Amino acid sequence: MRALIINCTLKPSPQESNTHALAAVVADALRERGVDVEEVRAVDLDIKPGVANDMGPGDAWPQVRDKVLASRILVFASPTWLGRPSSVAQRVLERLDAMISETDGDGVPRAYNRVAGVVVTGNEDGAHHVVSEISGALGDIGYTIPGQAWTYWHLGPGPGPDYLEEQRGHEWSHKTGRAMAANLADVARALEAVPLGAPPE
Repeated sequence: MRALIINCTLKPSPQESNTHALAAVVADALRERGVDVEEVRAVDLDIKPGVANDMGPGDAWPQVRDKVLASRILVFASPTWLGRPSSVAQRVLERLDAMISETDGDGVPRAYNRVAGVVVTGNEDGAHHVVSEISGALGDIGYTIPGQAWTYWHLGPGPGPDYLEEQRGHEWSHKTGRAMAANLADVARALEAVPLGAPPE
């Protein structure tokens, strides 16, 4: 079982990423359940705008897409900016949009029998909105979103310290992240054992 974390922070490597730090809690919990985990920091790559699988010379998305298709579990991680997912997150979702119309040889949509969850960080309100936006988009694409397959860390209204600067709330976020990992792994294995078929005509 493989999982891919797409970290949609605005901070290029090697800058510290709050979103990476919380996603790492989920990654560790997945590894404890026998899942191989890889992380991609999307902002480090030249992912062209568009809704096709390959937007031409220099587009880094095809390599990311290969990792997506090799993974039964997708962890989509985003910071909150202006109460919304990051611009990088929106671009990644737009590139994933191409999967909606794709099927395998049996007519099964490409994203079926794959699960996804969401990790969100930010120093002010907006986490539930970001979880809802990303989960809704991934559901449209065809991913199965297990119950409570998300975790977040926010301090509440108004600006404040970041996740890496503040210990308040970590216990809850980590507990929720471990539950997220368990739900993702269990549902992924259930779908592997009894997969969804092609939708009726």
